[in-house]
Amino acid sequence: MLQLTCLDSSKNFMLASSAVVRRQQFLVRSLGATGNQFNRRLMQETKVMSKEADSEKILKAITPSLDPSKHKGQAGKVAVIGGCREYTGAPYFSAISALKIGADLSHIFCTKDAAPVIKGYSPELIVHPILEESYTIRDEEKGSFSEKVHTEINKWMERFDCLVVGPGLGRDTFLLDCVSEIMKHARESNIPIIIDGDGLFLVTNSLDLISGYPLAVLTPNVNEYKRLVQKVLNCEVNEENAPEQLLSLAKGIGGVTILRKGKTDLISDGKTVNSVSIFGSPRRCGGQGDVLTGSVAVFLSWARQSIRAAEGDLNISPRNPTMLGCIAGAALVRKAASVAFEHKRRSTLTSDIIECLGKSLEDICPAI
Repeated sequence: MLQLTCLDSSKNFMLASSAVVRRQQFLVRSLGATGNQFNRRLMQETKVMSKEADSEKILKAITPSLDPSKHKGQAGKVAVIGGCREYTGAPYFSAISALKIGADLSHIFCTKDAAPVIKGYSPELIVHPILEESYTIRDEEKGSFSEKVHTEINKWMERFDCLVVGPGLGRDTFLLDCVSEIMKHARESNIPIIIDGDGLFLVTNSLDLISGYPLAVLTPNVNEYKRLVQKVLNCEVNEENAPEQLLSLAKGIGGVTILRKGKTDLISDGKTVNSVSIFGSPRRCGGQGDVLTGSVAVFLSWARQSIRAAEGDLNISPRNPTMLGCIAGAALVRKAASVAFEHKRRSTLTSDIIECLGKSLEDICPAI
């Protein structure tokens, strides 16, 4: 009797399960797809896609015309925080790129060891040898020295349109602590901050420095992006859903803008995802990321000026100045790299790309 009851229960369960399956299959057939097709369609409908930005339109919209009535500084004042004993080229590349594109003034705040070398690269740059590394200062002097650094930089901070943090910075703990305070002050002053290189090492370990700051821009390469994804999203990089993951990462850091460098540059502020794939070069010489930071700094500054001048009536998309700056900077550097590669091929260096920045912008936005 017990066995018969169990068999009846089992039969009823199977009939009920079959009924559920039949209803599911009927629903899928009604929608005109097999189960697998339905799942794929659903994934495609919810998948975040990147939109190729109209880079040339954006460049034309935000690049200011040369006006003889303007005075020095109105076309942009950029400051680079970076440069130590080992690395002097990176901050130079970033700062000189800003000038080559059209910024009026470009400053570098670096260590005393790096300053004479950077000054020797170009008389066009304003170099401030005010930072120090741990090996040059006794422990009991570090507190007073930090105060001097902050006092000196604070005198300049309000003059800058944008800050670039990280090129050639190094990873000395005392130096990074000083830079952390500089970033806090820049944030309080509502100054955009472009973060690259060792600056990304700093913020990956101290996300509170930039979390929730809409004027922060991160420009990670492959390895730097991987560390950010692991830290913020607690997973590995997903190339199949790259735009969606980038969107989640930008959201996860509170709406900062991230320019993920690659064969196609992906850019997101946590709301939209744009891509820049025009131009480009197969040459991967070191220093191109530094050129990008200087470029983005200038275009971000110009985008903010354009938006203010248009009183919000700027006929381009997106409207976020950090997104506009990243799109314009990425497109111009890719164009300059392609022009340099066309002439130099395998021997193309970062200095060759920098020399092509002006012509590349002139081709799109004639100065006169």
